[in-house]
Amino acid sequence: MNPRDKRAGGERRSLGPTRPGGAVWYILGLLFLLALAQAWFMAPAGRQVSYSEFKQAVRSGQVAEVFVGDQTIRGTYKRETNGGRSFNTTRIEDPKLIEDLDAASVKYTGEMVSRWLPEVLGWVVPLLLLFGVWSFFFRRMSGAEGGVMSFARSKHRVFSEDDVKVSFADVAGVDEAEQELKEIVEFLQNPKKYTTLGGRIPKGVLLVGPPGTGKTLLARAVAGEAKVPFFSLSGSEFVEMFVGVGAARVRDLFNQAEAKAPCIIFIDELDALGRARVQSPMGSHEEREQTLNQLLAEMDGFDSRKAIIIMGATNRPEVLDPALLRPGRFDRQVLVDKPDVNGREEVLRIHTKNVKLAPTVNLRVVAARTAGFAGADLANLVNEAALLAARKDKTAVEPTDFDEAIDRLIAGLEKKRVMSRKEREIVAYHESGHAIVATAIPGMDPVHKISIVQRGFGALGYTMQLPLEDRYLMQRKDLLNQLAVLLGGRTAEEIALGEISTGAQNDLQRATDIARAMVTEWGMSDALGAINYDGHKRSRFLDIPIGPERGAYAEDTGRLIDSEVKRIMTDAHNEARDILTRRRDILESVTRRLLEIEVMEGAELRNMMGIAPPPPTSETIPLPTNELR
Repeated sequence: MNPRDKRAGGERRSLGPTRPGGAVWYILGLLFLLALAQAWFMAPAGRQVSYSEFKQAVRSGQVAEVFVGDQTIRGTYKRETNGGRSFNTTRIEDPKLIEDLDAASVKYTGEMVSRWLPEVLGWVVPLLLLFGVWSFFFRRMSGAEGGVMSFARSKHRVFSEDDVKVSFADVAGVDEAEQELKEIVEFLQNPKKYTTLGGRIPKGVLLVGPPGTGKTLLARAVAGEAKVPFFSLSGSEFVEMFVGVGAARVRDLFNQAEAKAPCIIFIDELDALGRARVQSPMGSHEEREQTLNQLLAEMDGFDSRKAIIIMGATNRPEVLDPALLRPGRFDRQVLVDKPDVNGREEVLRIHTKNVKLAPTVNLRVVAARTAGFAGADLANLVNEAALLAARKDKTAVEPTDFDEAIDRLIAGLEKKRVMSRKEREIVAYHESGHAIVATAIPGMDPVHKISIVQRGFGALGYTMQLPLEDRYLMQRKDLLNQLAVLLGGRTAEEIALGEISTGAQNDLQRATDIARAMVTEWGMSDALGAINYDGHKRSRFLDIPIGPERGAYAEDTGRLIDSEVKRIMTDAHNEARDILTRRRDILESVTRRLLEIEVMEGAELRNMMGIAPPPPTSETIPLPTNELR
C-alpha cells in the first residue's frame, strides 16, 4: 500500500456510501418494488373483457352478478354457462346499463373502491424517496473525504511513525541543512534534555532553497528519524473562495496535531499562504490575510513543551510576511542549496542504487559535469541515461549514455532538421570562434565539446566548457576573458565571412548583462568608482534580485554607465578579433573539421592548436553552454 493512502487512527472516515452508483441502484429497486405492489393490489380480479362483450353476455343471460364501480365493472358468469368465472371490464357512460341488467334479471351492486394504497403511493412514498435522496447527498457532502460541507476541515495527509520510511540515509548533498535538522530530531526523541535546563526549542523551521533541492524530502526524513506522526499539506490548501474557511482549517490542523503530539506539521509552498500583507488602493485578499493571521496566532498560542514542530518550505522567501520570520515562530531558517561536486556524487549514488551501471561508469566524473544540478535534476539525469541505454538494447548504462543525457538536459533534444550548406558553415565558424578564443586565453576553463548539431529550442550549435574546480568568486580579468569568449563566435563570422548573422543574439545578451553588472553592481569601472548603481535589493536568503530595475542615479550617470558598458564590450570584441586574426588558419581547420564530423571533442581541438591538455582533475564541472541561436 502506498504510504500516502494510509490514514492514521481513522482520520478519514467516510460517512456515506462509497460509490454514488450504489444509491442509484437502490432507488431503482425500490421503484420496481412499488410498481409490483401497485400491480398486485390494484389490478382487478378476473379476465379482462371488452365492454361490448360484457353487454352481449348480459343480453344473452350469461351474467349472474356484477359490481359497478366508478371506473371498472366486475362480475361473475352463471355456473351453468361459463362455470361461474370472474371477469372485469372498463366502465363506459351507458344510461341503459341498469335497464339491461334489470331486463336480464342480473343482480347488481354499487362498489366503493378503497383508495388507501393509491394515497400512500401518491404522497407518502415520494416524500420518503425525497428524504432518502437528501440524506444520501447530505452525508456525501459532509463526509470527511473532501465533501462540500467539510470545507472547514483541514485537508492534510497524516503519516504515522510507521508510514514514513525516509531517513537521513536517503538524503545527500545537503550536509549543512541535515546537521541543523538533527537537533530537531533529538528534541522530538528526548525533549527533557532541553526543557529541564529551561531551554525552549524552536517552534518553527523554515527550509529555503531553489526548486528540486530536497526540502520536502528533508522534512520527511526528520519525521522518519524521530518516529513521530507527520502532517503534510500545501499552503494553497488553506485558501478557498469562502471567507473564514482558511482560518477554520488552520484551527482544525493544530487541534489534531496537539492530539497526536509529539509530531511534525509540514507546510509546503509556504509563500502561497504567508505572503506579506500590504495595503494597496486595489484592496487586499481578505481571506488569505485572515488565514495568515490565524496561523500566526496558532504559532504563538500552542505550548512549545508539547513537542509540535512546524516546518515550512519555500523557494520564494523574499515574499513572506516578516511576522512569520520573527523569533517565536519560524525561529530557524535553514538553507537547502544546490549540492557541490561531492554532494552531487552522493546524490548520484543514491539514485543509481537500482540502476545497472557498467563497470566503466565513474560517478565522480558524472558529478563533475553537472554543475548547477539540483537533486531532482540528478534524478532526472539518471533516469534519462537509463532510458537511453534501454532504447539501444544495452544490458547496462554506460558512460556514453550519461554524456548523451547531460547534453540532452543542458542543450536540449537533438533535432534532425536539414540545414543548408551556407547555414551549416555559419554555425561552424561561430562555434569554432567560441572554442578557439576559450582555448587560446590562459587560465580559461578548458573546452569539453563543440557541436553544430541543432538542439533544444532554436539552439543551432553549442560550445561546452568544463572548469577544473568549483569557483565562487570571479575577478575582473576573469569576467573580461569570459566576455571575449562570448563575442568570439560573432567575431569569427566577421573575419571569415565578412558578414554577421542573427545567431549571436544569446551571446550578446549574456555579454551585455555581465558588462552592465561589472559597472553597476561590482564597481569594476574606474570611471564610476566603487559605487553600486543597481536598483535591485537582494534577498536575505537567496541571491534573487527584488525591487525596482533601475537605481536612483542622474541622467548623466546613466549616460556614463552606458558609455562604460560599451567600452568594456568593445575591448572584449577587439581581444577576440586579435586572437582569431592571429589564428586564421586554425579557424579554417576547425571549421572544416566540424562540418565533417559535426561534434568535436576538446582534446582534438587542443591538439590542432598545439596546446597542452589541462591538468587531470576529477572535479570537472560544465558551465552554461555558448549557444548559437
